[in-house]
Amino acid sequence: PTYPGDKMELKTPNSAHVNTIYGPVSGSETESIDIKVFKGVPYARPPVGDLRWRAPEPPHRWQRVRSSTKFGAPCWQPHSENAFVWSRGIFKRSEDCLYLNIWTDQSIQSPKPVMVWFHGGGHTSGWGHGEIFDGTRLAKLGVVVVTVNYRLGPWGFLAHPLLANESDQKSSGNYGLLDKIASLKWVKDNIENFGGDPDNVTIFGQSAGSMSVCALMASPLSRGLFHKAIGQSAACLDEFKEDLNGFERGSEMIETTGAKTLKDLRSLTNQQLLDASKTSVKWNSRSKITIDGWVLSEPPIETFAKGRQSEIPLLVGSMANEGHLLFPLNEGLSSLELDHYLIQKYGEQSLKEFKDLYKDDLTKSPGRALREISTDHFMAYSMRLWAELNARKGQPTFLYFMSHVPPAFQIYLAENPELNLALGPRSAGAYHSGDLAFVFNNVGKIGLDWDKADFDLASRISKYWTSFAKTGNPNTPQQENWPAFDAVNYNTQIFDTPISTVQGIRKEKLDLMARATAKH
Repeated sequence: PTYPGDKMELKTPNSAHVNTIYGPVSGSETESIDIKVFKGVPYARPPVGDLRWRAPEPPHRWQRVRSSTKFGAPCWQPHSENAFVWSRGIFKRSEDCLYLNIWTDQSIQSPKPVMVWFHGGGHTSGWGHGEIFDGTRLAKLGVVVVTVNYRLGPWGFLAHPLLANESDQKSSGNYGLLDKIASLKWVKDNIENFGGDPDNVTIFGQSAGSMSVCALMASPLSRGLFHKAIGQSAACLDEFKEDLNGFERGSEMIETTGAKTLKDLRSLTNQQLLDASKTSVKWNSRSKITIDGWVLSEPPIETFAKGRQSEIPLLVGSMANEGHLLFPLNEGLSSLELDHYLIQKYGEQSLKEFKDLYKDDLTKSPGRALREISTDHFMAYSMRLWAELNARKGQPTFLYFMSHVPPAFQIYLAENPELNLALGPRSAGAYHSGDLAFVFNNVGKIGLDWDKADFDLASRISKYWTSFAKTGNPNTPQQENWPAFDAVNYNTQIFDTPISTVQGIRKEKLDLMARATAKH
């Protein structure tokens, strides 16, 4: 928001401080002499006390220069150990967590494109200030990078009748999406003083962050706050068929706490909320995003199918081995149970085709076949569908598929990244989240066992991403051409050595999913 009578003294990022409409902030130097970082800048008031489970409020103003040299605390979430590459260890958490971080090149004075990052973690974990998300090297490519912390788990997505009844919009849940919208409003109001162009903002995210990018494209509340979008390894286009407003799963979770009133709810400790979220079956088995009637007025698939999403350039894609240790592998699943699942999801007429196309996985076990089918549907198919629906609007659209196999390491634990996989650091394939170091060009800065092919690919991917942020087209004269996606040729850029273009990836399988889903 802006305030009557506000006069902001324009400060360039190499000044002692930079003004925001809430007060001045000072940053710190990075490993690159031209790049300055501003850490832990508040974009909303702490969502505590009576502000728990409410839309974020603008920050309180301050007068003195605020030191922005330390990252804010991660939002409340479970500690995480022994969780493959996503382990986060033991760390400080806080409900006071609505902060963002800015990397900007002091040597470039003209307004620069802005890239706003939303981290992944299933909407239940993660933070935007891990070393893997350090924006220094992207900023060196001529963009301003912003990373955002947003409310997670029950703090960010609890939907409940008591909360809806007190809301002016009669909605609840999706507070984590409202946080992202608030961060984009902050960017619109303030980023010019950090050298950014508020009229050239790209949102990008991975996993739950990508799902949020998709949802924000469908939300009427975010119109005009961003101008391009990048989605990595998750969309929001699955059918919402039950408990659309989330009351059922939210009520089940809260019942375990004994809370009966709004006062009871807001008196629950963070540990009580965390314990309740761990034990609630419905809470853990369903999407955290809800159709609340305000942030999202209908399932996003309907918004996209009707062509009512934001009309912007889009770049999306996925990894070759997304399901590895991400999706459950039920080796006890029987052939009959697999048949039942496929008939229920796709219809009996498609059963034989699915079993024929996934016969290599089926020979290993029905559980393996189910995991691969579920992975392809959630990742490769949904990303292609997202691209199709955007291209249908006549918007520039680009699709990728990363088959290059990176080394696996603990991406959040920069000081202790080693995983010691029995079959070697590259035995996990092109795993979910394996693209992060490449996108931020932080190969070599975090992790282990990198080689020349990794460094080369990271340089290329980060240039594709920043070029797209600048112009809506990832291509530059120095890189391999990336043809736009359309529903005829299905042009897909393969990130491997060498980079290449194919007309559709796993096309038979994804075509079958499209046909079966449409019929069923």
